[in-house]
Amino acid sequence: MEDFLIYPLPSRAWLDVSVASLLANARMLQSRGNARLIPMVKANAYGLGVAGVVAALEALNPLAYGVASVAEGEEVRSLGVGREVIVLSPILAEEHARAASARLTPTLADEHAIAAWSATGLPYHLSIDTGMNRAGVSWREIAGVADAVREWPPEGAFTHFHSSELNDGTAEEQLRRFRAAIAALGVQIPLLHASNSSAVGLAVGGPARLGAIRPGIMLYGAGPRHGLDIEPVVSLRARVAELRWIEAGDSVSYDATYVAPSRARIATVAVGYGDGYPRACSNRAWGVLNGARIPQRGLITMDMTMFDVTGVTCVVGDVVTVIGAEAAGGLSVDGIAELAAMSPYEVLTGLASRLERRFLQTQE
Repeated sequence: MEDFLIYPLPSRAWLDVSVASLLANARMLQSRGNARLIPMVKANAYGLGVAGVVAALEALNPLAYGVASVAEGEEVRSLGVGREVIVLSPILAEEHARAASARLTPTLADEHAIAAWSATGLPYHLSIDTGMNRAGVSWREIAGVADAVREWPPEGAFTHFHSSELNDGTAEEQLRRFRAAIAALGVQIPLLHASNSSAVGLAVGGPARLGAIRPGIMLYGAGPRHGLDIEPVVSLRARVAELRWIEAGDSVSYDATYVAPSRARIATVAVGYGDGYPRACSNRAWGVLNGARIPQRGLITMDMTMFDVTGVTCVVGDVVTVIGAEAAGGLSVDGIAELAAMSPYEVLTGLASRLERRFLQTQE
């Protein structure tokens, strides 16, 4: 019997998050990176639920948490977190007061922003662009911030790899640019960080480790493995709401994209694209019910999805795992992403807020 059955079940659809697997992934990445952890908890902890994720990760004494906005940082602070919270996306000057009030650490990239932030007396990290061309001061133009940095030195500095998943040598080149930019500043910066999940997996930088790593997708059990033992963390489950028999020639769901070749028993399951179950998986995906794989039939609708349960023990109220249950042949986050021609990042962050998040100590 699966572990989730010992917990009270929601009435519709929900996410089960394995705390044990989340922590196992974090410990493995920290060991692999040989550096302190800055777990990325932006976008509601990649869709899993920031409150539950932070509560779990606090046991590991991370160096800091990474977010993408002042509002996200304020939310982490509201959870009672006292350690550093770094806003890794640019913030506007008008947000400085809010960031300072919440004791957030912004990432700054121009002399005017550094000078303005220095009035708060609070730390910041210097954002250096080494080829992503998205945010940060260019490594080519590092001299433009040198005076401001010397006047108010940052607590940390970082860059972001644009193609670490490709293992094409560009991450190593970006790291060389980063180190050269830091050297050109001529100031001592206590903390340097660059590695996301893939860079940790590929051991970018070799023995010359930086002080911290910023894992995201692998922490949550998805993305490229690079040979690492990443455990699945999240499962999307839903209850069977109705059952019916259909005859040969009957269609299922909108636009009649599925027509039954023979008599079949169809279960209506209370989950849909309004919950983040991708519509692009229609007629291609499958779920797991009572240990058996069941094919999805017809277009996935906003709130309901149909599965063929012919020959499988099924009653109204049973639980179908639509993402997860890999041990029973179910679809992982990465598997769903491949079927839907999406990134696993999109799948995770697209999980809707109406789904209850259950943080469980066990894994299926």
